[in-house]
Amino acid sequence: MSQKRNNPISLSSAPDGATFTIVDRNGKEVAAGQTPTTVILKSGNGFFKKAVYSINFSKPGFSNKTLTLEADVNGWYFGNLVFGGLIGLLIVDPATGAMYKFNQKDVQAMLSQTTVFAPLQEGALRIVSIDEVPQELRAKMVEVK
Repeated sequence: MSQKRNNPISLSSAPDGATFTIVDRNGKEVAAGQTPTTVILKSGNGFFKKAVYSINFSKPGFSNKTLTLEADVNGWYFGNLVFGGLIGLLIVDPATGAMYKFNQKDVQAMLSQTTVFAPLQEGALRIVSIDEVPQELRAKMVEVK
């Protein structure tokens, strides 16, 4: 009993307008674009191999975010014992990827805004939250009493 092999996945980001690239478990780029959008992804990646995708989101002024999307065994796959027989169970669905599905249909990346530290003029003062200071600059900070 074959099910869908290609699945629509909605991609969004906060804020909108992030670019994304999707890479499969073999390292091959399978999709790229800008959020929000919907992409069609295969749920299988070879005989008895589920699909695993790495989705990288980026937007100028924001930290990059990488999320993983992984297919799971489709519950209908075991219906082959009753409806499709052993051929469907052991050959057709494992070969076509129909034995897998995505439980997650929507992927949203929450991007964090980055702070750019432009050079200051000599003697200039800038007040920022400690959370806005990159980790590599925190070691150079001096406490003012």
